[in-house]
Amino acid sequence: MAGESQDAQNIQIFISYSHKDERLRAQLGNHLKGLELRGLAVTWHDGKLFAGDDFDAKIKTHLESADVCLLLVSSDFIASSYCYKVEMDRAMERSKAGQACVIPLILRPCDWQGLPFSGNLAVPKDGKAVTSWANRDAAFTDAARKIRQRVEDMLAARPSGTSEENPAVPPVSSLPERGIWNVPHNPNPNFIGREGLLEDLHGFAGH
Repeated sequence: MAGESQDAQNIQIFISYSHKDERLRAQLGNHLKGLELRGLAVTWHDGKLFAGDDFDAKIKTHLESADVCLLLVSSDFIASSYCYKVEMDRAMERSKAGQACVIPLILRPCDWQGLPFSGNLAVPKDGKAVTSWANRDAAFTDAARKIRQRVEDMLAARPSGTSEENPAVPPVSSLPERGIWNVPHNPNPNFIGREGLLEDLHGFAGH
């Protein structure tokens, strides 16, 4: 489908968060909307599940296909066994394997130093929690800008999908063959007595 093929060309962003941080997650979503409008990335979180979906299977499918895993860190995120032991653990495994980029986004002040993701550069600036900023929009803008820069770097590093040859120039084998064009001319009346030699030359050229 057209939508699916277009999404496959974008950076897939998986957002892991505690439902107690839903309002902050929604605010972040607004700040990341520009990535989707520009066709750079597509975000996914469990708020996009539909009634009847297999909750666990859907989450794991999107987690496995994600290029970027955003961890929205708070005390509730750390205390959530699903966020921490399922989503975060798998995200870090994929990060260490070079399969995904894990970005911690610190939502609320908490003791996150020393946790598995603490070695990854956090956003916003200096890992200062969003709710600690005087202006939350400024905090989310700083985080969104850094995420966009990472997305653009990842897209730039992807193979272009074109061959080394110029696709606008057809290969030699596909060009039409051109015969030798002999310009007709009148025989030279003074060129006589060489008929035998010419016949021998023509016979040699035919071999």
